[in-house]
Amino acid sequence: MTTGEDSLGPRAEADSPAAQANEGAAVRDAVDAALRDFFASRRPVVAGVGAEFAEAAELLEEFVLRGGKRMRPLFAWTGWLCAGGDATGDRADAMLRACSALELVQACALIHDDFIDSSDTRRGHPTVHVDVARRHRAVGWTGDSDHFGAGVAVLLGDLALAWADDMLRESGLPSDAHARISPMWSAMRTEVLGGQLLDVITESRGDESFDAAMRVNRFKTAAYTVERPLQLGASAADADAEMLDVFGGLGIDLGIAFQLRDDLLGVFGDPAVTGKPSGDDLREGKRTVLLALALAEADSADPDSAALLRSSIGTDLTHAQVAGLREMISGLGAVDEVERMIAELTDRAHAALDGSGATGDGALLLRSMITAAAHRRL
Repeated sequence: MTTGEDSLGPRAEADSPAAQANEGAAVRDAVDAALRDFFASRRPVVAGVGAEFAEAAELLEEFVLRGGKRMRPLFAWTGWLCAGGDATGDRADAMLRACSALELVQACALIHDDFIDSSDTRRGHPTVHVDVARRHRAVGWTGDSDHFGAGVAVLLGDLALAWADDMLRESGLPSDAHARISPMWSAMRTEVLGGQLLDVITESRGDESFDAAMRVNRFKTAAYTVERPLQLGASAADADAEMLDVFGGLGIDLGIAFQLRDDLLGVFGDPAVTGKPSGDDLREGKRTVLLALALAEADSADPDSAALLRSSIGTDLTHAQVAGLREMISGLGAVDEVERMIAELTDRAHAALDGSGATGDGALLLRSMITAAAHRRL
């Protein structure tokens, strides 16, 4: 993979918004190229297992390359630049490959999460377990198609996580950089799986509390979306402990803001933009901060609305019912409060960046990403 001036775009006028957008787009392109190369490198061993495994691996490849914001690799790359890592050359190539491995961790999380949440679509396409179940029915194999789809999805998520380790190990980073990032990589994998488990338990318990929803956000999303990627990139470039600590706090704040925006999109998002049905979080009964705030206010001010919310979430809601619940949640002030929290967390992230010691293109890119992550539409 080439990452010279031509691939990463011109470096002149790097402080302009257009230049930062170009930088982000160039990194996304480089990540996609690295992922394609990695999948190609795995085809011989996959083929040796059998045609069935090769077909399943192709499903994983299609899922990973189908789209996505590539935010985790971007944050890792930005951390690398902020700590003085090279923007071009062999070390930059190796770092981009290491950053790209985060997309395979993300694929594991999404595939498993879609199955756990019984989601039908992802990025405008059937989720993996739904797609595989459909194929099972189409060929007329024996057994329960949905169970088969679930089993294959679990295995493909596991494969993605295993291949993430392979891609990081084979990235070409020097041994000292590997040694520095290894503890963070291990912590990140544990945190995201632990956060997913907390999410499952929270929903099963019917825990409606704000604190429970925030704890899930901290470990299921913030840790592996912003905090650890930033620290991984900075650590690979041999950042000092102070910068790593600042990036930890910044990453937690911004990662939670990212999830709070996701909570809003899960109820109010446009399906044409998000690629998921409108109001999916309500149908799935997700115990989000948005819902916790709405229920807390309804319990004290409007018990009838509280009862309707509790009886509605987690059911097969019609479009009209979703619209009614949206209006109710907004009327209870929960949307305004989540927007206030996002603004506060984003301001804190900007302030942390100001005090981080990061300068140059990395700091400029990170500043633009803080705003983009908190105010995205998908």
